Amino acid sequence: MTTSSAIKHIAVIGAGSWGTALGDIVRRAGGSVILYARDPSLADTINARHENPVYLPGLKLHDDLRATSDIAAALEGADMVLAVTPVQFLREMCGKLKPHLKAGVPVVNCAKGIEIATGQLPAAIVAEELPQNPYAVLSGPTFASEVIRGLPAAASFATAAPPDHAAVWAQALKSPTFRPYIGHDVAGVDAAGAIKNVIAIACGIVEGQSLGQNARAAVMTRGMAEIRRFGMTRGAKAETFLGLSGVGDLMLTCNSMTSRNFSLGHALGQGQSLGEIMDTRRTVAEGVATARALAMAAHTSGIDMPICGAIDKILHHGAKVTDMIHDLLSRAIKTEAD
Repeated sequence: MTTSSAIKHIAVIGAGSWGTALGDIVRRAGGSVILYARDPSLADTINARHENPVYLPGLKLHDDLRATSDIAAALEGADMVLAVTPVQFLREMCGKLKPHLKAGVPVVNCAKGIEIATGQLPAAIVAEELPQNPYAVLSGPTFASEVIRGLPAAASFATAAPPDHAAVWAQALKSPTFRPYIGHDVAGVDAAGAIKNVIAIACGIVEGQSLGQNARAAVMTRGMAEIRRFGMTRGAKAETFLGLSGVGDLMLTCNSMTSRNFSLGHALGQGQSLGEIMDTRRTVAEGVATARALAMAAHTSGIDMPICGAIDKILHHGAKVTDMIHDLLSRAIKTEAD
């Protein structure tokens, strides 16, 4: 396992908005970092223009942040890897990393979701595909565009690794404007990050339908109950959902059009179809795939997740938004603790 004095170079795998922002964080803090972009032309553009015009147009990157489309080159000499690949492609990416990744190098997942094919959270995927590499997860209320602009942000950094290792890995990501907080509830942070995206779609629908602030607050609160319910079945700790990766990320994602998931829900609420929305986007709204994965996992495990289930029906089964709202409001009365 990489020791406390060994984080000298970081590889960021994925040059979307958040991957680019993380690379910029490390470089601005004085760390050595390289950004892997699957598209060679995007890597060339980042190197030449110090900008990611596809995902973060108009925002200046550090002059010394370098990108490559050669995955072997990206991993050469890496003491830590930040995996910023959409969760549906995380297993495939792990397979590409494996031939070039030294045993013991920590893999920090920075994406949010649940694998449709297996219902697994990212920690389980990485454990299966990269068993020789310790796992950590970075998750919290972090819009990439604000991070790039140097605005303050904080996130949860969770790992089952020994505390001295966790402290050094988190320190490698700290900058004057970005602060990671260490925790050890990997399952809770993974679950919260994934499911809040589905709740954000629901809140976007509420906004698109002009249902009011009361309704949005109710959806957020009952959505957190669903997040907690699911997370606890995966071994999560209840207190995790009160932290940055829980209520912190939920509040941010459910209240801003900057959120891809909230804005997608807003468009659904205004009557657009999922196909119409996706035709106009290049960025991934992870909640779309996560809703489908959650519906299957919840059914298999017998977990009551009515809001997430309604979003799955709207996204993937042609259900009408108004019908799902009616069905949710028509559910039988029960105690709030349930």
